[in-house]
Amino acid sequence: MAEAVIMPRQGQSVESCLVTAVNKKKGDKVNTGDILFSYETDKSAFDEESKVSGTVLELLIQEGDDVKCLDTVMIIGGESEDIDINTDTIDTIDIRNKIKISPRAKNYAEQSRADLSKVNPTGPNGRIIERDVIEAVNNGYRVYNDDGDAQTPVTSEARATPFQKGALDADLYTDVKLSNIRKIIAKSMHASLSEMAQLTLNSSFDASKILEFRKRLKDMLTNSRDAQGRVPYENITLNDMILYAAAKTLKNHRDANAHYLGDTIRYFNDVNLGVAVDTERGLVVPTIFNADKLSLNELAKQSKKIIGEAQNGSIEPDKLKGGTFTVTNLGSLGIESFTPVINPPQTCILGVNNITRRVKRVGDAALGVPPQDIFYDCMGLSLTFDHRALDGAPAARFLQELCANLENFDLLLAK
Repeated sequence: MAEAVIMPRQGQSVESCLVTAVNKKKGDKVNTGDILFSYETDKSAFDEESKVSGTVLELLIQEGDDVKCLDTVMIIGGESEDIDINTDTIDTIDIRNKIKISPRAKNYAEQSRADLSKVNPTGPNGRIIERDVIEAVNNGYRVYNDDGDAQTPVTSEARATPFQKGALDADLYTDVKLSNIRKIIAKSMHASLSEMAQLTLNSSFDASKILEFRKRLKDMLTNSRDAQGRVPYENITLNDMILYAAAKTLKNHRDANAHYLGDTIRYFNDVNLGVAVDTERGLVVPTIFNADKLSLNELAKQSKKIIGEAQNGSIEPDKLKGGTFTVTNLGSLGIESFTPVINPPQTCILGVNNITRRVKRVGDAALGVPPQDIFYDCMGLSLTFDHRALDGAPAARFLQELCANLENFDLLLAK
């Protein structure tokens, strides 16, 4: 009996997925466990394995299609099996006209009111794909306007811009459609900047203590491996130390560990720390839950795990939400100061900058210690806060205490 393969739903908030690869075509043999196609949500990438063996009787997707979750994308059955195509099995086919059309092409056709009878299908097995509908619309083949009246064809010449008329050689540029994750990032960042009253405070601290601590840890790791090469604790980085200090400091500053919900501010008892991660698909922010309750070693272990999962696209959607405060680090890229954008509905985000050499005066003549100028390693921090949720003074106090905790990291560990 033929089996319909649907686009999985990876999380309740996921409405559609982008097909990134199709590994089977119509007529191909399929074994249980074969990878049928690959797809990505706004945050992660997945491979869909076949749960049955048989032959691909219908293929309704192609690479680049944006497919609604739970829509049928493929039918697998016996080689000579006759399937009855209807709306219960395949909802990407216009049954009235027996037109095969991809989900993306169908969506564009509905928006543009394209006359599908005038479309020349160029997709596999006579299937209409998006570029076919675009070509028909550009040639003026539309059926009705929004008032139900006949749509007057608009010639491509009338719509053409100087660039379309050949003023710009197509070899001089490349058009690339936005990925799902890029669309989500764009929408979220635009909403963040347009709907919030964001303000950024910049400060810095003496990083000598955490640099010294980091060096001791590296030396201990080198000399404490067992016969199998294992070490007793994680390779703790400077970023892990900043995450640890931020989680501990936030316990004293509830305004910074909160969600702004319009007429309500939700204060959280625990710190669920978002960690901004740069991936090939774009920025994602996995969450370390209950970060304030973790030891430095436990937090370092969890941060490496979720960062690795985010980078290879295997992270679970539930780990990409629930954050109460976010840390984003551009220090390794040489950035001295920047304005991080808040991840709504959070009220704050911390930007971590690079390390620079500065001079400060130490000593006090009144105490018998001659003043002198010394060089030290300085690290910058940039805190963006939502002025609707908290004012400048409480935001500054959080940043001040965080800097103090990082300058005295050994004491923070002892608390």
